[in-house]
Amino acid sequence: MRKKIIFIGLLILICLSEVLLLGCGPKVVYVRPPEPRVEVYGTPPYPEAVWIPGYWRYKRDAWVWIPGHWERRPQPHSLWVPGHWEPRGQGWVWIPGHWR
Repeated sequence: MRKKIIFIGLLILICLSEVLLLGCGPKVVYVRPPEPRVEVYGTPPYPEAVWIPGYWRYKRDAWVWIPGHWERRPQPHSLWVPGHWEPRGQGWVWIPGHWR
């Protein structure tokens, strides 16, 4: 019985921490992002492949380039909306790309 109570308590704690983390606003970066790199991506590896462009990510006080990649559409007519850095106050916030 004691193990069950501890397990339920831990489960509640994990769920509450997830709710708190998801409720946090986006991280503001106070260093201007570099201009996007020009990527050469060639021909698609399969007919329904869509190129997802690379982007700059701010990690451990430095800009890191995340290269683009090919991805399969989730639905036949889905369009990829690329992510972008949006000015917000004195800094920038990453708006992730998504399928529409």
